[in-house]
Amino acid sequence: MLLDETGRAAPTIFAEMSALAARTGAVNLGQGFPDEDGPRAVLDAAHAALDAGRNQYPPGRGVPELLDAVAEHQRRFYGIDLDPAREVLVTAGATEALAATILALVDDGDEVVTLEPFYDAYGALVGLAGGVHRTVPMHGPEFVVDHDELRAAFSSRTALVVVNDPHNPTGTVLDAATRQLIVDLARQHDAVVVTDEVYEHLLFDGAAHVPLSTLPGAAERTLSISSGGKTFSTTGWKIGWLTGPEHLVSRVLTVKQYLTFVNGSVFQPAIAVGLGLPDEWYRQLAAGLQRKAELLTEGLLAAGFSVAPSRGGYFVVADAAPLGFHDAADLCRRLPELAGVVGVPVSAFCHEEAAAEHASRIRFAFCKRTEVLERAARGLAGLRV
Repeated sequence: MLLDETGRAAPTIFAEMSALAARTGAVNLGQGFPDEDGPRAVLDAAHAALDAGRNQYPPGRGVPELLDAVAEHQRRFYGIDLDPAREVLVTAGATEALAATILALVDDGDEVVTLEPFYDAYGALVGLAGGVHRTVPMHGPEFVVDHDELRAAFSSRTALVVVNDPHNPTGTVLDAATRQLIVDLARQHDAVVVTDEVYEHLLFDGAAHVPLSTLPGAAERTLSISSGGKTFSTTGWKIGWLTGPEHLVSRVLTVKQYLTFVNGSVFQPAIAVGLGLPDEWYRQLAAGLQRKAELLTEGLLAAGFSVAPSRGGYFVVADAAPLGFHDAADLCRRLPELAGVVGVPVSAFCHEEAAAEHASRIRFAFCKRTEVLERAARGLAGLRV
């Protein structure tokens, strides 16, 4: 929803919870941003670009070294061959890439399919484009996708299917059968597949990300979106990108040029440096984040929550029902007083009908320093009815 009942712009739950954390001094595990800087080489590259005077508008599609770096990244990790001059577009973060894509490819009455719970921008952007948001519920504590419900969400009006994998807010990773079914349904209904892959390097237990564009029948109809913010702990830089077939990328560029036009002149070459970091750096990144996920999960379990396993990303979902709390939205507003911690109710990522199934669940971010997570675990340990 973009407006509240009075017709005014409604603040997001993230803004509300972050303000609550700031006001109370609680540990903010609500919003997904790290509290540590990214790799030194990336930060130094930004300083070097600033000192070199790269402070004016960059090229509309992005600086050449980042276009090349994105194309090389896709080849290196996934075996995808791209023309950096025609099949790559730099954006103001993944959110602008999503916005420009949805606005470019969705007309009034077109349907857009997503999983539910869903990143809140998806619903808002579909509404801005005049589209109809169709969702596929994810069920149970492990957020399973029912294939019959997935099939039922598609129709002759389906223009796009937006797939976030690894998934925010749940921390799940789609299984191979679900990935392939999404592609098959998109082909059957002549829909474009749009992937949100911002957590692509943050999978746990040594798992490797599988882009939908690499599946049979997908490449010619898939736009893949990612960014450097989550991977390099530079969320404030807002450097994202989109890759895919030239005719689709060009349609998105037509809209993107009227949104931000361009952005991040000194940050684009720095993210290019990051994309070229060695494989071992990427492995250590995922391993370090997994240790933090396990630390927070242990604290939540000790406090009496039930916890869905996080397979990747920044978040873990805990169910407060075993503690006697069945309204997570209410509990989240009370958590700073009760435990000195802020989280976000999973119901905030759902339409009203699906929200009931997740009413007692809370999303917590573990992309924080170890001492911060330990402080949060201590506070949560004292949480009781």
